[in-house]
Amino acid sequence: MAKTDVINTTEELVKPILEDMKLELVDIEFTQEGANWFLRVYIDSPTGVDIEECGKVSEKLSEKLDKKDPIEQAYFLEVSSPGAERPLKKESDFNSAVGKNVHITTYEKIDGEKVFEGELLSFDGETVAIERKVKTKKQRIEIPYEKVASARLAVVF
Repeated sequence: MAKTDVINTTEELVKPILEDMKLELVDIEFTQEGANWFLRVYIDSPTGVDIEECGKVSEKLSEKLDKKDPIEQAYFLEVSSPGAERPLKKESDFNSAVGKNVHITTYEKIDGEKVFEGELLSFDGETVAIERKVKTKKQRIEIPYEKVASARLAVVF
């Protein structure tokens, strides 16, 4: 089974579990590291998730995966929180992150740069606007959404 099929099947199986537990699906990865395969499911909620919730989701998802058996090779199932630097994958993630600090990389240079970090000011579905400090001045940057290669929350110290 192709990676995308494994991810899609896992999403179908885990969504009802998460809905029942009032949790959110952040991301799913199916990746090979060395000789081992890992199926990683990242979950969250507005108040965060703890190890007990991750364990419950893992147990219930494992049962469903064993029943459906969509993955041919042996793999390790990991269910965890995305952490403080949570990835922003969907439009709803960007909307939820308005007012927070973000780290964005782009597919191509914008004003000579491909990496931007600052406060997410707004997101309208087409443009991501951030404000960053350049020395002592604040600078507003507008990034076309289709040019965003990756984005995540950024922890500021």
